[in-house]
Amino acid sequence: MCPSCFFSLFAELSYGSCKLNHILKLQRYMNYQKAFLPVVMLLISSILLAQKDKYEKIMGADISFLPELEDKGIHFSVDGTEGDAIDILKQHGFNYIRLRIFNDPGSDSGYSPGKDYCGLEQTKMMAKRIKAAGLKFLLDFHYSDTWADPGKQFKPAAWEDLDFGQLITAVRGYTKDVLTELKKQGTLPDMVQVGNEINHGMIWPDGKADNMDNLAALFKAGAAGVKDVDASIPIMLHIACGGQNKESVSFIDNMLERDVKFDVIGESYYPQWHGTLDSLQYNLNDLSKHYKQDIIVVEYTYKKNEVNDIAFNIPDGKMKGTFIWEPLNTWEFIFDKDGKANELLNLYPGIAKKYNIKLLK
Repeated sequence: MCPSCFFSLFAELSYGSCKLNHILKLQRYMNYQKAFLPVVMLLISSILLAQKDKYEKIMGADISFLPELEDKGIHFSVDGTEGDAIDILKQHGFNYIRLRIFNDPGSDSGYSPGKDYCGLEQTKMMAKRIKAAGLKFLLDFHYSDTWADPGKQFKPAAWEDLDFGQLITAVRGYTKDVLTELKKQGTLPDMVQVGNEINHGMIWPDGKADNMDNLAALFKAGAAGVKDVDASIPIMLHIACGGQNKESVSFIDNMLERDVKFDVIGESYYPQWHGTLDSLQYNLNDLSKHYKQDIIVVEYTYKKNEVNDIAFNIPDGKMKGTFIWEPLNTWEFIFDKDGKANELLNLYPGIAKKYNIKLLK
């Protein structure tokens, strides 16, 4: 019975005399509902599960340094067996890879003058490797020719002379162009960060945090560029306030008051800057209660077990996971200078098993 038929029957029962044929009609309807209810519920559950699987239970890694490490001749191995670094991470429970992208890293003032490390062409190459391995892909736009973080957000050299209106257009256009290039080769990211650690702003001086209206406008421009290519891609707002609840709430509220739309709150957590593990836990708990957005610890290095335990034990299901920052580099001590894995890598299969982390479809 279609919904309109049901409401007609309901009206008839409500306003007319309750005759036998009305009762029989209702009884037949209820029998029909009982027969098909399990099928309907299964269908609804499948749809909800598919939506959740877009970015649920993430154990990710930022491996943007990988091409540089490989160019230095490093070969990655586990117990004497060499393999592709991405495959090694996958075999140890990782299901998501994060890449940063700089506008023009090869420029004189860029991250890697004369080279394309973390540029578009290298990002395209890495995206192919990630997708070929069957992993998900988070793209992190820095909107700079080099590092962007709370202490610096250098404007790309090509945008230096733009007025604010032109800058808005450039941010949207650049974001759209990058994603269009990735789409052409079948490697669209599964999630996009609009800016990197932007709690002090982005694309300075125009987007400094002391001008929240400008900052919100720049974020919206980047988000619009994402939606121009694929409206279904989740957008992350990334701040470096892992254990700093007051600053987190203030920044997020300021963005929401300016009608900034985003799907995920990303937090960086480095204890030397962002507080104790207790403060991280308090902040994540509080954010999950206050906001509808999902939450990810999108950068961490130290306290590997502890950070994951905190993240995956936040109640209500809004906490989606973690990304370790650059585990392939020697400073993490997961791999040595020759690319040989040590016992720290073996923490991750245990984390994946403990929290039922699987490959995402």
